[in-house]
Amino acid sequence: MAAPRAYWKGSLKLSLVSCPVLLYPASTSVEKTRFHMINKETGNRLKQQMVDSETGDVVESDQKGRGYEVSKGEYVEVDKEELEAVQVESNHTIDIDSFVPRDEIDKRYLNNPYYIAPDGKAGVDAFAVIRDAMKDKDRVALARIVLSNREHVIAIEPLGKGLLGTTLRYPYELRDEDDYFDDIKNPKISRDMIELASHILDSKAAHFDPSKFKDEYENALKTLVKRKAAGKPVKAVEREERPDNVINLMDALRQSLKGKASAKRVSHASSRSLRRTSRPAKKAHRSAARQRKAS
Repeated sequence: MAAPRAYWKGSLKLSLVSCPVLLYPASTSVEKTRFHMINKETGNRLKQQMVDSETGDVVESDQKGRGYEVSKGEYVEVDKEELEAVQVESNHTIDIDSFVPRDEIDKRYLNNPYYIAPDGKAGVDAFAVIRDAMKDKDRVALARIVLSNREHVIAIEPLGKGLLGTTLRYPYELRDEDDYFDDIKNPKISRDMIELASHILDSKAAHFDPSKFKDEYENALKTLVKRKAAGKPVKAVEREERPDNVINLMDALRQSLKGKASAKRVSHASSRSLRRTSRPAKKAHRSAARQRKAS
């Protein structure tokens, strides 16, 4: 199997220490089922065309440009040369600016993950020093990197033998939670209800295990495509109707716990019955053994 192609290559720099590194995307969408637009009459794939929104005419590639909407329907055109003039030129260096505690990074800022590996044997020692120092201090490095002509802040942390780099969003890319949470009321909840809900949480306690994640929609798409390709009929799945009645929250919590408790009682009852049925058999076996010994 051929080695994956690096997405970016350059140097990881900490003060005067630097080492050559490679960046690889840590996520992929290759396995996802994708569809193309086709002509239903001919079965041929369709091509998209750019059309003038006012005249309806097809616009050729040499007439296409970029524009920023300054007011409704009014655009200021920005030339390719003007864009290139403001683009950040990559110096192919990941400059580490600071180290922060891991738990201080707001998860909303996390964007795209990358694997960072040493490029060749020359910088392995320096790479290992930076990686192991972060492990000892349990800190995450914040650095700057230029990807696709834009500068990004990237959070770097140890991952196995290598490093995991995750680009971070800028504050202007995040929406303010107050716009969505301000209208949420704070009702008075009884301690009994919280305790009941806590029992349900305890009964569903688990560890984070991504291998258990199942993409039901993706599986259904694959099945659909296979059946269609094989000329087999596809049956529509009947959807469950959502209950429209309002359920008393306390009753719902009690019912949830009741279901768990009854399942446990059934399990205990079965084990007790098994123990009871095994006792007479043991007694009968011992009696038969005594009779044989006496004779």
